[in-house]
Amino acid sequence: MESTTSQVTLADVSVRYGHHIALKDVSLTLGQGVTGLLGPNGAGKTTLLRTLATASTPDTGTLSMLGHDPLTPTGRQALRRRLGYLPQNPGLPSHFTAFEFIDYVGILKEISDRESRRAEARRVLEAVGLTADRSKRIRKLSGGMRQRVGLAAAIVGNPELLVLDEPTVGLDPEQRLRFRELIAELGEGRTVLLSTHQTEDVAALCHKVVVLDQGTLKFQGTPSELALLAHGRVWSSRERSPGALAAWRTGVGTFRNIGVAPADAVTVEPTIEDGYLLLLEGAHTPTGAA
Repeated sequence: MESTTSQVTLADVSVRYGHHIALKDVSLTLGQGVTGLLGPNGAGKTTLLRTLATASTPDTGTLSMLGHDPLTPTGRQALRRRLGYLPQNPGLPSHFTAFEFIDYVGILKEISDRESRRAEARRVLEAVGLTADRSKRIRKLSGGMRQRVGLAAAIVGNPELLVLDEPTVGLDPEQRLRFRELIAELGEGRTVLLSTHQTEDVAALCHKVVVLDQGTLKFQGTPSELALLAHGRVWSSRERSPGALAAWRTGVGTFRNIGVAPADAVTVEPTIEDGYLLLLEGAHTPTGAA
């Protein structure tokens, strides 16, 4: 059984911004491995990540993270030594080189020995594929390269908990594949929460998936269990089915339909995306609607 000192547990966590409820009574347990966080814009994903990264404090509820209580000053300080966070917009200092910035992050992470800190900077920059560009000013790096600098900063010091907000934004397909490799490796022996809009990243990387919508936890389980929500509700047809909740023409010319399948429908294997779409459609369909 996994030790509670490697787990992250939220119980009835709520966050308000004025009259707006960003998170409502969210209860969740995260363990070692990669957990994917899905949800539409405004669902509360960034608020949840900021709460776990100790960048904001919930209004109600309790948290236990790696055996610490982040709502106390001592617990928060102890947790931050074991935490890596990549926000969606890291706001990197453009006049630093990539190496200088990572070296500075090493100082913030309390790596006091200069040689050890520089060795760590070289290690994490190599891990994200930036060894050849480490002496370039951040302002001269592409968007994808800056995203990699942000991830390098998050993994300085081998944190036991990684909170990643849209880490593959701005990356081309090859870079995304390399990031998948890195994130999968990072998930071995540590806890990673990965927020993304890419369901294929969840399918490729995650052993668990969490879905937020309108500040409420709508689903937590395995990717296969999310896909199974659409079992028997995805079908192929020559024409767009008028009763489908969603339908689109595929590359082979047939239509993929999602919703309540007609009696004579040829159903197909559902994907995570199918289950996710049906979950959200169900949440937003008024009671009694077809």
